Amino acid sequence: MEMTTTAPALTPADMTRRQLARLVLILGALTAFSSMSIDMYLPAFPQIARDLGVSLGTVQLSISAFLFGSAAGQLFYGPLADRWGRRAPLLAGLTLYVAASFGCAAVHTGGGLLFWRVVMAVGGGAGMVISRAVVRDLYDTTEAARMFSLLMLIMGAAPILAPMAGGQLLLVTGWRGIFYFLGIFGIISLAAATAFLPESLPPERRSRRGATEMAAVYGHLLRNRRYLCYAIALGCIAGINFSYISGAPFVFIELNGISPQHFGLFFGANAIGLIGASQVNRRLLRRFSAQRILNAAFTVNGTAALFLTASVFTGIGGFPLQAALLFVCLGATGLLYPNVTALALAPFDKAAGSASALLGTIQYSLGATAGALVGTLHNGTAMPMTATMAACGLMGWWATRTARQTAAEPNS
Repeated sequence: MEMTTTAPALTPADMTRRQLARLVLILGALTAFSSMSIDMYLPAFPQIARDLGVSLGTVQLSISAFLFGSAAGQLFYGPLADRWGRRAPLLAGLTLYVAASFGCAAVHTGGGLLFWRVVMAVGGGAGMVISRAVVRDLYDTTEAARMFSLLMLIMGAAPILAPMAGGQLLLVTGWRGIFYFLGIFGIISLAAATAFLPESLPPERRSRRGATEMAAVYGHLLRNRRYLCYAIALGCIAGINFSYISGAPFVFIELNGISPQHFGLFFGANAIGLIGASQVNRRLLRRFSAQRILNAAFTVNGTAALFLTASVFTGIGGFPLQAALLFVCLGATGLLYPNVTALALAPFDKAAGSASALLGTIQYSLGATAGALVGTLHNGTAMPMTATMAACGLMGWWATRTARQTAAEPNS
């Protein structure tokens, strides 16, 4: 397959409705790589452990391996995307993702699984970095927030469909079939990006820095307090979600007696709440600024998380109240993700790829840390999960408040 990079740069005004629809579908698929790669094989954990002769903890470690691989891998794509355009790094990353997916399907040891999961994460990181950079290239802050909300309609479907699809594939093909499926998903995305994704960064807007100067951009970004605060906020949002993902199986199934078959329904219901909120965000942006929506959403999220923790601690309201508060807390992240991302990337033009990459690295690093913290603090109750979610929500609120008070710094 020829990985051409000569497609003409386009703007939304140049695109037909059909081209815009294709753009949304392709970018949505690219943003869903992480959720697909994590959620689809969750039902297969016990079977993988038995087949490879390793503990369940080793298989669970493959999630952390993927998250930290994503965090590290995204750093490489930012400078490359700013120097060579968006398409070439994306197509290279997707090719690596496909190869690693098939590598996961062929492993016979726990160490092999962990290795290929890291490689898979590095490849898939291209999709997450480039999709954000393309949106930043094409849209201003408000329109970018609307586009990120639209992409969440696709990305948010992954937590609903992936575990169910993985469970069905498990019955037919075994756990290896799940990774073959992910490889095929990668091939389809690669083909679609090659054929239809326009180059959004024309040559005249590309960075001409050398390797050392390109790496120095990250130092500049880390010194930009406004950007850093929004990046921390995005990491806190990821922390809320990964704390939930890490703790939900134990809290729902072990503590509250939800059957594994019904667990997917609760998991999916919360994902639907997130999707719904992200689509409400598109309408709210017609009347309110992204920052104003962000402030209100963090207030709702943090308040729900604190009440949730109090309910778990005291037992007041029991599981019904806790499930409702969890729905509100997670649903609010549908308002948080698109607005934080748009505000973080708004000041950057030529360095949008690097800004997107570092944003993803901080997001996944903090998210993975929060998820690991839930496991480390495990005490047989729901407190580690809910307390970590509340702490992430409050820290995210503080970070966005600090960002709002910090004057925008010069573009890199």
